Amino acid sequence: MQNKGLIKFFAIIFAIACIYQLSFTFVAGKIEDDAKEFANGDTKKEVEYLNMMKDSAVYPLLGFTYDEVRDKQINKGLDLEGGINVTLEISVKDIVKGLANNSDNPVLNRALDRATTERQGNQDYLEAFFIAFENESKGNVKLASPELFTNRIMGDDVNINMTDEEVKTVIKRKVSESIDSAFRVLSERIDKFGVVQPNIQKLGESGRILVELPGAKDIDRVQKLLQSTAQLEFWETYKITDLQNFLLAANETLKTTEKTEVDTKEGAPVSAIDTLLTDKANDSAAAAKGNNPLFEKLIPGQGGPVIGYATAADTAKVNSWLSRNDIRSLLQGDQRYAKFVWGKPDARLEGRLELYALKGNRENMPPLSGNVITNASDVFDQMGRPSVEMQMNGKGARDWEALTGKAFSEQGNIAIVLDDVVYSAPGVTDGAISGGRSQITGSFDIEETKDLANILRAGKLPASADIIQSEVVGPSLGQEAIDAGITSALVGLLLISLWMIVYYGKAGWYANIALVVNLLFLFGFLASIGAVLTLPGIAGIVLTMGTAVDANIIIYERAKEELRFGRTIDEAIKIAFSWKGAMSAITDANVTTFLTGLVLLVFGTGPVKGFATTLLIGIVTSLFTAIFITRMLLDMGKNTNLTFDTTLSKNWFRNFNFNFLGKKKIAYAVSGILIAGSLVSLFTNGLDQGIDFVGGRTFQVRFDKPVSTEDVRNELTTAFGSGVDAKVFGEDNQLRITTKYKVEESGVEVDKEVNTIMYDNLKKYYSGNISYDEFVNTYEGKKLGIMQAVKVGPTIADDIKTNSYWAVIGSLAIVFLYLMISFRKWQYSLGAVVAVAHDVIIVLGIYSAFYTIAPFQMEMNQHFIAAILTVIGYSLNDTVIVFDRIREYVAGKMPGTYSEVVNKSINTTISRTINTSLTVIFVLLIMFIFGGESIRGFIFAMLVGIFVGTYSSLFIATPIVVDTVSDKEKAMIEEQHAAPAEEA
Repeated sequence: MQNKGLIKFFAIIFAIACIYQLSFTFVAGKIEDDAKEFANGDTKKEVEYLNMMKDSAVYPLLGFTYDEVRDKQINKGLDLEGGINVTLEISVKDIVKGLANNSDNPVLNRALDRATTERQGNQDYLEAFFIAFENESKGNVKLASPELFTNRIMGDDVNINMTDEEVKTVIKRKVSESIDSAFRVLSERIDKFGVVQPNIQKLGESGRILVELPGAKDIDRVQKLLQSTAQLEFWETYKITDLQNFLLAANETLKTTEKTEVDTKEGAPVSAIDTLLTDKANDSAAAAKGNNPLFEKLIPGQGGPVIGYATAADTAKVNSWLSRNDIRSLLQGDQRYAKFVWGKPDARLEGRLELYALKGNRENMPPLSGNVITNASDVFDQMGRPSVEMQMNGKGARDWEALTGKAFSEQGNIAIVLDDVVYSAPGVTDGAISGGRSQITGSFDIEETKDLANILRAGKLPASADIIQSEVVGPSLGQEAIDAGITSALVGLLLISLWMIVYYGKAGWYANIALVVNLLFLFGFLASIGAVLTLPGIAGIVLTMGTAVDANIIIYERAKEELRFGRTIDEAIKIAFSWKGAMSAITDANVTTFLTGLVLLVFGTGPVKGFATTLLIGIVTSLFTAIFITRMLLDMGKNTNLTFDTTLSKNWFRNFNFNFLGKKKIAYAVSGILIAGSLVSLFTNGLDQGIDFVGGRTFQVRFDKPVSTEDVRNELTTAFGSGVDAKVFGEDNQLRITTKYKVEESGVEVDKEVNTIMYDNLKKYYSGNISYDEFVNTYEGKKLGIMQAVKVGPTIADDIKTNSYWAVIGSLAIVFLYLMISFRKWQYSLGAVVAVAHDVIIVLGIYSAFYTIAPFQMEMNQHFIAAILTVIGYSLNDTVIVFDRIREYVAGKMPGTYSEVVNKSINTTISRTINTSLTVIFVLLIMFIFGGESIRGFIFAMLVGIFVGTYSSLFIATPIVVDTVSDKEKAMIEEQHAAPAEEA
């Protein structure tokens, strides 16, 4: 090997750099362990401890602070750390509507609605809107028309002379600016939330933002913080006395269109209605008889700004009545612009919400909005209650003084409204308020005032933010995943090391040293790029250990062949490491795997990207250590009785001679039956499509004793409706529950409703009492309740499905082209792609046939697609090794017919094929047994794929090549091989 000294130098420097990078992970881990010990399970104390250490020097040798050390460590993903991971989608529809100044133009609004319903997977909303607008307008309405985007909102950016294409460019820019603004607002909110190492990323220009909050525990609080648009407004309010005639008239109108649900018994208390109707005896009597649709849902207020009270369940019905045109027409004068909104839930109201009527106007604009707020802080009011204090800018202070002065003189109230919810509606008793300082009071707890102040300081979102995908993992589950990952890694490393020693003797020891160096390089590289380690990422690392020895196996097998031909140990090593030796096969095999990994990285999301990242880095480090480190070790040990086998393995596969091509008809028949059976199952049984592909919610719920899946399924089906499934997940006291209940709806209220239904229906299955917070929220040491929760909205599910299809098709196309270029014959590409298609169909068929009876999850989800792409990579790996030997022997002088030469090629690579597959199967079996329930289906797909892939490499791919080579070319090859071989 040339430049041995230079290789040693770079290897040592690289090793030192990796150790340096990994040292930050160890130092940060020590500080975080100290924080956990100090906090003793109290998350707030843990965060306070780590915040206290932020600027402290914790790396004495180099003087790095904890903040600096933390930024350089390998971060643990959500599935290992626990916490909350959400994908938010900023409503581009709302942004476009706002840019059009909330125009009522029917063409615009139909186009916006069509874009929502007709948008295809992976298509940006804006592109869908532009297409829908063209279809709706038919060229008769221009985007630059005054009733659309030539308005005060767009200013000078758009004028009526611009073409649609020019306006589209401006709209795209404005939408992008709004999404950037949302990103900044969310970043500021999250930075002040109080979790360790929050992560927020913009996902391209899709309007989607990924937020990761490791260690976050309060699920409802986090969702509220993220989804609140913070649209703060100040409105004057009507009083109940102003609207009592309207309410009476509305009730009379509803009598003709609505049926009362419950007849009030004669003599039942009707004090609220009587109070409203003090001089209307006849109506009071009618009320007593129950003939009052509105007042059965809405109890009128008794003075002040509260119009009435209704239960949360009745608010939707009241809203629908008050928004009806025939009801609103009963409002007189300026009252016709009234806005009806509900108040913030208050425990003192025992489940009822307050209804307010705001003094609206033609423009539907508040007298004062929250954009005048310059600062906000959580304080306590004069009564010692938690509240939020706000400071306004100069203009806001003047407007606030005028508004409060008017309220004082008219003895009115000012409603403080956040996101169309009234937080409080105080009166003004001491005259106009000057200076721009005021307070928001209400039924707050301390955490709520902290979050509200944080939201107001950060500013409002430019549009609503919907959680379209979320995952919640408890820290206990994360620790279990870490333990499972470490166990599978250590056992896998031990088994591979033992196999290499048993099979290759002293050379096996060198391969094991190279494997350890490879792991050092791999982890060092992950640390240097700030990678996030996930459970699938650990699977990728463990898998890398299995494949790291592949290159060594190919090299060692070639060296053994050369030694059998009578070469010296020095000559055998040189040939094995040459391009004509093992390097061409190693390069082709790893490039094909690398290409499928790249496709996975591009089209995958979340943990799948983590798997792809570790797989790709592992391929690079494995090649480096096999080609350079192993070679260096072999050169150092070649004069010390170096061997590539042991007494036990010496004669394994040595004279192996099987007529693979002679069995091709049987192989075709077997494969045909398997493929036919798979297709029948796919068309009849289908696949168990996970929520990644169809949308829905999944909960991993742990009980303190075994429970009946049938009972739980029936119970939740009654509560949620159809589409509920419950299966044992791992231990028999743990269930995996899926539902599509309201998955198309978003918002804090919907998520909390789902959690509440789960709690109300499942708490009976616990031996002792379990509170809602204990059941839903995450905390250190959690053993019962919801251990993990995942939500995938239908929009992102369509995108994931589209990405998955393109990932599989794209990887096949890329590999086909690469092999055609590398081998210069389309027959090799065809053989490889047919074999891969054969493997994928059979794996899909097995999943289709057995998902209903398997004792573990066999879902079609992102992890499954990752497994399929990995199978494609390793099937190609085996196939390319065989093809490389066929290419070598066909180009050589070995005597025999074309079929005999090909058969000889397969037989001489059988030890490589079996060893390569065995090492990977060893590791996969270990991960299947010890790796944890959440990746068991993922690993099973790879296990089946490796078995089938090894078979197809030998019995499908090569026969396809032979059958597609023309008779003329075969005759030419046989003529070349007719002469006796010059070399054995």
